[in-house]
Amino acid sequence: MLDKIDLSIKLCEKDYNSQLPDIQLRLVRLQQQIHQAQIPVIIMYEGWDASGKGGSIMRITEKIDPRGYHVWPIGVPTDIELAHHYLWRFWTRMPAKGEIAIFDRSWYGRVLVERVDKLTPPDLWERAYSEINNFEKTLVENGAVMIKFWMHISKDEQLKRFKEREADPYKFWKITPDDWDDRAKWDEYVVAAEEMFKNTDTHHSPWHIIAAECKRYARVETCKIVAARLQKALDAKGSAA
Repeated sequence: MLDKIDLSIKLCEKDYNSQLPDIQLRLVRLQQQIHQAQIPVIIMYEGWDASGKGGSIMRITEKIDPRGYHVWPIGVPTDIELAHHYLWRFWTRMPAKGEIAIFDRSWYGRVLVERVDKLTPPDLWERAYSEINNFEKTLVENGAVMIKFWMHISKDEQLKRFKEREADPYKFWKITPDDWDDRAKWDEYVVAAEEMFKNTDTHHSPWHIIAAECKRYARVETCKIVAARLQKALDAKGSAA
């Protein structure tokens, strides 16, 4: 699936500056309607390091009511979390009805970093595909909107962004030795990601692979997808009423 993504797609600054405020205003209105309709929303980000996950999340949340959403940055599990099933720490962060939960990294770490870094035996991460599908299906059947993003950039673009971050006094903290270690395993991550898409791109919870080489395009595109999915959920609930 990744080979099919056109990374040359761009959005000029003029179009970005005209489109972003319009879509953000739409998100403000949709958030209020989602709250009134009591629909829980789950937005989940995976993708390459430095692919723009944080920038996209910022544009989605920038104008909406901060009382109605929570962003969960997902890192290494704590000792308490490791004592439970790997999905436990995500169940405890699911949104209430009418709220939005945004995950910066997610339960897909089971079949990505845990697989590539050999932190989990093959029989367990292979079993995780069905566990994750059932987990997401349960949430969707209970009324949640599930939106899954993979932010995609080229290996060359990632190197460029890594070097820019290292030289930026405001962003140098974003680069760690782990990022460089993961970059060295790029090909292994491609294999893991492709198998992940193959096994978890479902009707109830499809993947949206975003061409993120142009940050402006990626930010507007993710906002548009979120708005479209929220509108679809509201229309469906209205039809069922």
